[in-house]
Amino acid sequence: MTSSTGSPPPIRTTRVLEPEQIAMQAGRQMPFLRLPVRSLAFSDRQLRLRQLAASHPMREYLIFIADLAQAQHQVLQDYAPVELPETEALEAAAKVLKPPMPAFGWTRDAVWLKELRRLLALFRARLPEGSARDTLDRVAAADDAWIDAQADRLSRRIMFGLDLAAAPLIAAGLQAYWTHLVLQVAESAGENIYGRTDPGNECPCCGSAPTVSITRIGADEAGFRYLHCSLCGTEWHYVRIKCTHCESTKGIHFESLSPQPGVEVPATGAREGAVKAECCDSCGHYLKQVVMEKDPEVEPVADDLASVTLDLLVSEAGHQRSGHNLMLLFGEPET
Repeated sequence: MTSSTGSPPPIRTTRVLEPEQIAMQAGRQMPFLRLPVRSLAFSDRQLRLRQLAASHPMREYLIFIADLAQAQHQVLQDYAPVELPETEALEAAAKVLKPPMPAFGWTRDAVWLKELRRLLALFRARLPEGSARDTLDRVAAADDAWIDAQADRLSRRIMFGLDLAAAPLIAAGLQAYWTHLVLQVAESAGENIYGRTDPGNECPCCGSAPTVSITRIGADEAGFRYLHCSLCGTEWHYVRIKCTHCESTKGIHFESLSPQPGVEVPATGAREGAVKAECCDSCGHYLKQVVMEKDPEVEPVADDLASVTLDLLVSEAGHQRSGHNLMLLFGEPET
């Protein structure tokens, strides 16, 4: 991707020599886990996507995902009850530092298929005629076995045999299901049922990979970094200046798009410094970080989508993305 001058946007590199000393030494405490809020999770996402889309080169796709998030929000508000794990199973998982409902091992309640089709019907009402509606109708008419097989590939991050056109639609249903499941378990057994996991870069609720990390603001969370789950939207604390892939604290540096004086970061819509890539020279991976201090309205999934230019530039520099965004997948489509 290039700028109007024909050359790629410049990137600014900041080298961090030692791990950052965050404000724990004064006995300051912060919540380890931040569960999604039913009324805000997808609503905030669709609002941010529309904001970012205003003058964005990916405007049509951002609006597409915003409309999809709006349908997710509607479904989540009155999602049907789902089968929950036994309290003993939840406690056993916590003791061995494992997520209690692993996305790649948990048997999904059949309710998820019914709610997926309801979500697609709500989304269809917002779609104009065209290929996107044709894909939606194809997914809605597909049998349960095919949809479940596609969902299994998404959960396991398997690209072979994945229908890339249908993937965001099926992923939207998975996200709504897992968000509801995590919240229903917390309502039933209490939020403390979710503990820390090993490795610490996996979601404590469903074991999925993060999309990005977010550095928060607020009395209890100011300056602390959280990883944002790509599936259920849960956030969990992860020490800053530490690779989220190999957990190394050496060779960490940040790269960001370099803005022109007095204007926003090119091709993202976010304010200057709000989106950057934390790169690890030890393992060659990176994870994007969104910073609320720079832009209080950042939303992990939305700002990750809108900053794909940064992914391209960092990848060209030799780093491999570790973040996972179910709304933007790359690979060979199903043949």
